[in-house]
This record gives sequence, structure tokens and C-alpha cells, in this order.
Amino acid sequence: MSDEKWFPGKATIGSYIRAQRELSKMSLRELARMSQVSNAYLSQIERGLHEPSLRVLAAIAEALSLPLEELMAQARPDSRPTDGTTRRTDAVEAAIRAESRLTQAQKEALLAVYRSYLAESEGSQQPGD
Repeated sequence: MSDEKWFPGKATIGSYIRAQRELSKMSLRELARMSQVSNAYLSQIERGLHEPSLRVLAAIAEALSLPLEELMAQARPDSRPTDGTTRRTDAVEAAIRAESRLTQAQKEALLAVYRSYLAESEGSQQPGD
């Protein structure tokens, strides 16, 4: 796998990584050690300040026990549904973001889980389901 940079949503991928790390009850230091990147670098990725290479994403995905494809799907702007579900998905995400009883970390975690379920079911869903 090349170590080239890839674009998309570095802030989105960072918040997804943070949410998955927190759901796994893993500290930043622990994830950094398991993925063999520095604490500072991982922190920058989580805050959207740095674009990780594919090699680093693969290491993070492995440390979090996530498929690399799932991790990358969170950052691709073109991974959103293109049929009539787009508006419904946007409404659900807006409702989560607007919920005042949740902390920002809880909102990010909930959005990450919601998006991962959508990505997982996208390939298995039949028309008319």
C-alpha cells in the first residue's frame, strides 16, 4: 500500500476515529501505540489538522478492529447515498447535532455509529426495502 496522501474530509475522518476510539474505551496514547504513530500525530488527525496517509489509516483501522473500507467511507464525500435517502439521512444527522442533551463527544460517537451502519447496510439492501 502506498504512503501517498489522499484527500477528502480530514475533519470527518478525525472525528470518526476519535468516536470509535472512545467507543472502544481506548486512550489516545493506547491507540497511538497500537497503530505505531505518535500521540501528537494521532491527536492532530483526530482534530482534523492533519491528513493521514493510507498506511496510517490502515494501522488505525487495524488497531480499532475496523475494516479499512469503513474508515475510509467516513471521509469520502461521494459515499453519501445518491437516491431518495439523502434527505432522510441529512435530517437524522441534523437531529443528532441539534440534540442539546448530548455532549459533543456523544453526538460524534452517535453520528459515527449511524454512518457505519448505513455504510454496512448499503451493499446488502435490496430495492424496495
